[in-house]
Amino acid sequence: MCASDYYKGCIFHRNIKGFIVQTGDPTGKVNNAGTGKNGQSIWKKRFKDEFHDSLRHNARGIMSMANNGPDSNGSQFFITYSKQTMLDMKYSIFGK
Repeated sequence: MCASDYYKGCIFHRNIKGFIVQTGDPTGKVNNAGTGKNGQSIWKKRFKDEFHDSLRHNARGIMSMANNGPDSNGSQFFITYSKQTMLDMKYSIFGK
């Protein structure tokens, strides 16, 4: 993610103390960039969730795709501040 300029200058538009911090909206209009209202995947469309039984939101620093419901992933993602098991099997984990 850091190797490309896609997320360069992208702000963290949501910060919920003790829960998550969210970013990943680089494609908004100039006055709307980084607000969380936009964002697009590298495929230019939403993509399906991917879950694995061994991947859980069981610690601080888990990185997952933000979405608006099943199979609606775009470019936005969040990082957990702490264990958040209620997010398991709802948000695709891709890093720590």
